[in-house]
Amino acid sequence: MKSSRTCWLVLVGLVTSFNAAVVADSAQAEYNTASSQQSTGEVSRRIDESLTGELGFDKPEIKSHLAPRTDDQTFLRRVYLDLAGELPTPTEVSLFALDTAADKRAKLVERLLADPRYGRNWARFWRDVIMYRRADDRALIAAASAERFLAENLNENKHWDEIVRGFLTGLGNISEKGTTALIMAQQADASNIASEVSRIFLGVQISCAQCHDHPYDPWKREQFHQFAAFFPRVSLRPVLVNGQQRGFEVASVTREPFQGRPAAFRGSMEHYMPDLKDPASRGTLMTPIFFATGEKLETGVADLDRRGQLADWMTSPKNVLFAKALVNRVWGELAGEGFYEPVDDMGPGRKATAPQTLDYLAQQFAAHQYDLKWLFRTIMATDTYQRASRPRRSPNDTPFLANTSYRVRSDVLYDNLAQALGFPRQGEVSGNPYGGGQQRFLNQGRYQFSLTFGYDPSERRENVASSIPQTLILMNSRQWGQAVSAQSGGALAQMLSDVRDDEQLVGELYLRFLAREPNDAEINICLEHVKSSERRSDGFEDIVWTLLNRSELLYRN
Repeated sequence: MKSSRTCWLVLVGLVTSFNAAVVADSAQAEYNTASSQQSTGEVSRRIDESLTGELGFDKPEIKSHLAPRTDDQTFLRRVYLDLAGELPTPTEVSLFALDTAADKRAKLVERLLADPRYGRNWARFWRDVIMYRRADDRALIAAASAERFLAENLNENKHWDEIVRGFLTGLGNISEKGTTALIMAQQADASNIASEVSRIFLGVQISCAQCHDHPYDPWKREQFHQFAAFFPRVSLRPVLVNGQQRGFEVASVTREPFQGRPAAFRGSMEHYMPDLKDPASRGTLMTPIFFATGEKLETGVADLDRRGQLADWMTSPKNVLFAKALVNRVWGELAGEGFYEPVDDMGPGRKATAPQTLDYLAQQFAAHQYDLKWLFRTIMATDTYQRASRPRRSPNDTPFLANTSYRVRSDVLYDNLAQALGFPRQGEVSGNPYGGGQQRFLNQGRYQFSLTFGYDPSERRENVASSIPQTLILMNSRQWGQAVSAQSGGALAQMLSDVRDDEQLVGELYLRFLAREPNDAEINICLEHVKSSERRSDGFEDIVWTLLNRSELLYRN
C-alpha cells in the first residue's frame, strides 16, 4: 500500500511539473499593464523599429527589397475596405486626392473608425469566424443577432475583453441574444465549445487532445477535458410558443436532466472524460482547470459562475495568449499576413515570424485595456501597413517587406457590386429579427452570394482561390446580366443619360468599380470600343462587364 501511494504521489508530481512547464512555456510572463501604456505614435514607431531589428530591414540585401510607401489612391481604397468594408465613392476619391494635409491618412482612419460601417464590417468578419465551423446549419438562426450584437458593441468601442465575456457567458433566446452565437454554433456541446473558444480567442488549437495527447504540442488529453469542464452546464433548448417550436434558447442546467431527451439539448451537471477502453462507462469526472494559466475551480460550481470565472482568467493580463491571439488576427487582416499562419494556431509548438514585435504590440494592447479602435489606429500608422502591396511571398522570403494582397470577403464584394451597380443590398441586419428565422436568413441574396464567394476567415489566405462557379456567376448569371444592362433602368442607364461625355463616363465607371482613375491606355481602349460599337449603350455595357470581371475588383491591395 505504501509503495503504491508513493508511486501515485510521484506521478502527481510529474503531472504537476509537466503542467507547470506547459503553462510557463505557453503563457510566459504576466503583462504589466499598470504603467506601460504608450501613445499610438510611439507604439507605431517602435513596431517598425522592432521589425527592422528582428527581420533585418536595415541590411542592404533586404532593404533593397522593401516596398515603398503606397500611393494615396491605393491607401484610400485599402483603408475603406479594411474599416468600412466597401469602396469609397467617386466623390470621396476625389476629395482625398485634393486634400494636401500632411495628416490626411491619420484623419481618414479616425473618420472611418467613427463610421457605423466599421462596426458592421467587423461584425460580419467575426460572425464568419464563429459560424464557418458550426456543428449544425441550424446555428445560422443566430447569425443575425450575433452580427447585430457585434456591430453595436464594436461601434460603441466596447473593449475586446467585454465582447468575449459576452460570448463566454451568453444566455437566452438565440434570435435576441447575439452573445449565444458561439454556443449555438457548437450545439451547446462542452467539448466543441472548448475547442472553439480556445481556437478563436486564444489562438490555440487544442481539439486534437480531445481523444489523445496532442501530436505536435504538449497538451494532454486531461487538459482538454479540464477545459471542457467549464461548459457542461450549458444547455440548448427549444423555445415553444403555443406549443409550437419557435427557435432555441441557451440556458443553464441546474439539475441532472431526465434520461431519454436528445443529448444535444440537455447538458449535464459535470463533464466526464470518456473512457476509451470502456465507452459505455461515464468516464472520469473532470475538475475545471484553465490550461493556459493552471487556475482551477472545484466541481459543483454553478454554470454562470464557472463561465464567468473562466472569462476573468482568459481576459486577465496573466493570460498573454488572449491579447496575442487578437493582435495576430487583426495584424493578419491589415498586413495581409499574420505573425502566425494560420492565425488561429499559435502553438506553443509554432514560432512567430517576429515574436518580439508581436509580444510588444500585444503587451501594449493589454495595457490599453484591449481597446480595438486603438489597435486599428496603431497598426494603420505603421510603415508596414502603409507599404505598397505585393502577391503573397514564398516561404523562404522575408515577411512584411510589403503589404500583402488577398481576396476580399464575400460581404465586401457583394456591397461593392451593389454600390457600383446601384441595386438594393439584401441581408442588412435591422428591424425585427423574428418571424423568418433560419429560412429567411438562407433566402437572403447576401447569403446566397456567400455560398459561392464566402470563405473561412481563419483559413490561410493562400488557400482561398477562385473557382469556376464564381467566374460563371459574374460572367453569365441572370442577376448580373440585368444589373449591367443599359435597358434595365438601373445605374448604367442613368449614367448614360446623365454623362454625355464618353471619357468622363469611363472615368466614372472606373471610380465606381475600382476606386481609381483609369490610365491613358485604359481610356483609349474603352473609347475605341465605344466608338466601334453599334450603339453607345452596347459599348458601355461591355465596359461594365469587363470591370465586373477584373481580378482587381476581387482583391484588396
